[in-house]
Amino acid sequence: MVLSNEILNPLAIRQQLHLSQERMSHLLRVSCKTLWRWENSDASPSSKAKEHLAKLKQIASLAQKVYTPKGVEEFMFTPQEEFDGHTAYDIISLGKYDRVIAALAADYEGLGY
Repeated sequence: MVLSNEILNPLAIRQQLHLSQERMSHLLRVSCKTLWRWENSDASPSSKAKEHLAKLKQIASLAQKVYTPKGVEEFMFTPQEEFDGHTAYDIISLGKYDRVIAALAADYEGLGY
């Protein structure tokens, strides 16, 4: 799997998920300044951060297939039963990317939860 900055554009991923720099940096466990450097190509993410970015890109890509841009924002920040009353953002911040991906995949396939 190629994990170059060009493919894992932190700014594009952040915008697709409707995240502020603060929220995105929280998910990636880096400072806002570090994220800003990545977004402006002044530095490259670590291999661990690239793994997180790859998962976030997968979530963003699938979310865009399932929802409108406004729907993506609602999916990210509205508490949901399938997440035990938490938001997708909350679940992602716990590192449970696959749970969010599974929910999006079920919505994409029309199965819902």
